[in-house]
Amino acid sequence: MPAAAMLQSRAVPRAIASAVTFPTPLADAARVPDVARVSTVCSTCALRTICMPCGLQPESLADIDGLVYSRRRIHRGEHLFHAGEPFKALYAFRSGFFKTYVDAPDGTTQITAFPMAGDVVGMDGIDTDQHRFNVVALDDGDVCVIPYAHLQTVAAGNPTLQRQLHKLMSREIVREQSLMMLLGSMRADARVAAFLLGLSNRFAARGYSASEFNLRMTREEIGSYLGLKLETVSRALSRFQDENLIRAHLRSITIVDAEALQRVLPAF
Repeated sequence: MPAAAMLQSRAVPRAIASAVTFPTPLADAARVPDVARVSTVCSTCALRTICMPCGLQPESLADIDGLVYSRRRIHRGEHLFHAGEPFKALYAFRSGFFKTYVDAPDGTTQITAFPMAGDVVGMDGIDTDQHRFNVVALDDGDVCVIPYAHLQTVAAGNPTLQRQLHKLMSREIVREQSLMMLLGSMRADARVAAFLLGLSNRFAARGYSASEFNLRMTREEIGSYLGLKLETVSRALSRFQDENLIRAHLRSITIVDAEALQRVLPAF
């Protein structure tokens, strides 16, 4: 079986295996800084099959396409929002690669996710009306800004969209629970293998190669996400390379034997 097809058929922890272009009225867009008003609509977006509108019928998409929304350009190293900022919108990534993190009391940071095109962030602020996480760009990207109050209004009249919102929130809960299981039950090599296989599946879902990709994050950042030290991540990658499971050069990764890499994971 081809490596790409096999990778997509294999199950990996959903914490590692896991934007949307909803229109917003001009008045709402004006309250969100640094946005540009654009004409792209959900029905023509290349990411519509993996983002929030996934599964919506044409008539539901038409309801959304009839409105205006905004988009923001984020440059590498720029924050989309900081922890403690007021919650006003959800953010859907059209391009780019990002990381979410929290600041620990001891001055360290804990990376909680690596969102990419097709992912949505901002739900951390729904409960308290304040964001709990920081989101920063690892490279340049475009973000669709979705004022939450308006999204609620649209969803109230569109049961299918409302179900999609609930699915999105449920998926985030599952991701966090799966991450806890990953950090609590897997040894170091398995965590790194799961991370690579998860990235592979995510790239494949977006139409990119499942076996060859570049890491936008550093090994230290991977370690923060997986609860490992930099040296441990490097040793795991070196071991996989010595066993001809992968080829790694700087940030370039080639998965040579995906089935063998899958066997590094424990059976749940």
